[in-house]
Amino acid sequence: DPADRAVLDAMLARADVFVQNLLPGAVQRLGLDEESLRAKHPRLITCSISGYGSKGPYRGKKAYDLLIQCETGVLSVTGTPESPAKAGISIADISAGMYAYSGVLTALYERERTGAGTGLEVAMLDALGEWASQPYFYAGYGGTPAPRTGARHASISPYGPYRAGDGAQVFIGVQNEREWAALCADVLGRPHLAQEPRFARNSSRVEHDAELRVILQEALSGLSAQQVIERLDEVGIASARMRTMHEFAEHPQLEARDRWREVDSPVGPLRSLLPPVTVTGREAAMGAIPAAGQHSDAIRAEFASGATDPTKDRT
Repeated sequence: DPADRAVLDAMLARADVFVQNLLPGAVQRLGLDEESLRAKHPRLITCSISGYGSKGPYRGKKAYDLLIQCETGVLSVTGTPESPAKAGISIADISAGMYAYSGVLTALYERERTGAGTGLEVAMLDALGEWASQPYFYAGYGGTPAPRTGARHASISPYGPYRAGDGAQVFIGVQNEREWAALCADVLGRPHLAQEPRFARNSSRVEHDAELRVILQEALSGLSAQQVIERLDEVGIASARMRTMHEFAEHPQLEARDRWREVDSPVGPLRSLLPPVTVTGREAAMGAIPAAGQHSDAIRAEFASGATDPTKDRT
């Protein structure tokens, strides 16, 4: 729509940042590529988000979260030995968004020093690939691919879920030999385990994890999940309960820190978490979630008048 394009051009003249995730060809056809925009607006920061980047044989290939998890090898290390599994949240989308966010903040800071805008490019393949660096190095330099271990750690033992006597699961994460000795003596009541050759070092415990798991389950069978967690806390060993999303919504730590707020939305009020960055003396704005097109008339009214004066307050 030519009229809407005029609104967009007016917005760009007053904007600090332009973010787009169109296919490379579409961006050029619309004149919204970095070079075209920078020629008109030297202070504008442009951010392009794509699946595979603007060059190379995959530049025009469609990309969705699960497909990027496949291409980065994340699926090869997620799931059980029998079957791979995708992550339960959209980690490729989120990682790309977070890198775009940090890149834009950096560019804004740079512009305060130089007065000039800059162009950023974030590929989902690169973003999730960065997050997958641990299994990449494990496979590339460790000699063997990282195995799929379900909810257990591929290179640390004991680290994962163990069932207590009341049937609830407790996740235990032992990080060093001091903690391993404390687990044996003060939680399991079996101090001799720490010195057994099969379990004396982490590499040996990983190799014999199946045997160790049986021993731990037997030792924990006489304790409730709460008793296990209390013993772990006393000796400084990390632990967690596997919560459902409903249980997460009632998490006592979030409740104690007053992290929930109610926001309006087109379907009614929603209980939502505050943003994770807490600034001393301020609370983040938690505005209503708008309906699709709710602000279209207001935006057209503000910008359709042709007010492209870049000296106006930037938005």
